Amino acid sequence: MHALNTGEVFPTQDVAALGGGRLSLGTPSKGFDWQLLIIYRGLHCPLCVEYLADLEALLPDFHAAGCDAVVASGDPQDKAAKMQSECALSMPVGYGLTTDQMISMGLYVSNPRSPQEADGRAFAEPGLFVIMPEGVLRMVDISNAPFLRPPLANVLRGMKANQSDDYPTRGTFGR
Repeated sequence: MHALNTGEVFPTQDVAALGGGRLSLGTPSKGFDWQLLIIYRGLHCPLCVEYLADLEALLPDFHAAGCDAVVASGDPQDKAAKMQSECALSMPVGYGLTTDQMISMGLYVSNPRSPQEADGRAFAEPGLFVIMPEGVLRMVDISNAPFLRPPLANVLRGMKANQSDDYPTRGTFGR
């Protein structure tokens, strides 16, 4: 695994999107300047269901701050569609992330504990990225466990602070 550095261009990923077409992870869309990208473990994870439902509730606030939100996982289309339905997600949902894509984003990748977990496929642990208009990574949170995720209200507050011209990109010591 390699860490992504804040202040550098995010390695844009192209994945299948529910509803058809492709979804560009790391490229703000729909007239928004910023993008919040959340990689979730999969439908098998009840914590992901809670987290994405929380995101849906805060989506109008992210939009008001000029930020679109997209979510993606390694789940196949049917499981991603079920997640979208269970959480009543109105944001774009990507599916079918490959392990190479997960690794290129610096995510931890886990093997399932049983054939029922993620249908026996390796899956990404949680990742959260806030990407600026130029595709530059401004905030990142990578976890190796489903229990470690920043509260989304804090992410929104932090993103707003980062939109200020005088707030520096953090975590750049030694680069």
